[in-house]
Amino acid sequence: MTNPQRRPLIAGNWKMNLCLKGSVALVRALADGLSKPFEGPEILVVPPFTALSVVSEALKGSPIQLGGQNLHWEEKGAFTGEISPEHLKDAGCTHVLIGHSERRQYFGETDATVNKRLKAALKAGLVPVVCIGETLAERESQKTYRVLETQTTGALQGLQAADLKTLVIAYEPVWAIGTGKNATPEQAQEVHLFIRKLLAHLSSETIAREVRIIYGGSVKPDNIELLAAQEDIDGALVGGASLSAESFIKIVNGVKKG
Repeated sequence: MTNPQRRPLIAGNWKMNLCLKGSVALVRALADGLSKPFEGPEILVVPPFTALSVVSEALKGSPIQLGGQNLHWEEKGAFTGEISPEHLKDAGCTHVLIGHSERRQYFGETDATVNKRLKAALKAGLVPVVCIGETLAERESQKTYRVLETQTTGALQGLQAADLKTLVIAYEPVWAIGTGKNATPEQAQEVHLFIRKLLAHLSSETIAREVRIIYGGSVKPDNIELLAAQEDIDGALVGGASLSAESFIKIVNGVKKG
């Protein structure tokens, strides 16, 4: 991470873990464990929907921001089980994950629905963290770049240059999520550079230089420094390691500001 225009982002995706008491305890431990004054990367936690309000309250006065794990593209209506952009904002969210691989794999998320959710997030003033990534089968059959181009182009369909400045892209190789496997820093950098060049093609080189592209896939305290040192890796989307205040703080401290 060498471009001072792009402040690194470390996002902790808690997935379907922690209830209210545990969620509050975790964010309080995170806030207490950060250096003061804090001058490191941007920090984001993404709890389950049920914990958003209490976590938002517990985060007051800290530099940690709050995100949702998904959102619907409609503002309201008869969509049982869904959550709207306004619900997220009302609960204190500034960011939202869109198109996570688990949403694609288990719940039928498509590039078209990612695009609709992304537009809804931008309209509501939320920062979208758009996830893309290939499966092991796709990687082994040499389809990584084709998959990423399709997902990125589909997600960003119809967006303006100003919209691209706002969003974050998270590259998460599906084969490295929760498996203990990890792309080498060099492999991750190669893919991130491809994504940045693709963004330049879809918009402009100026815009592409400003968009943050973060890496997700078994990020740990012992690999974050080498990953974050790569020129086109602007932080990390952290899964399991974000459920421990100690490990998440180590990951945050392993990233230079820019």
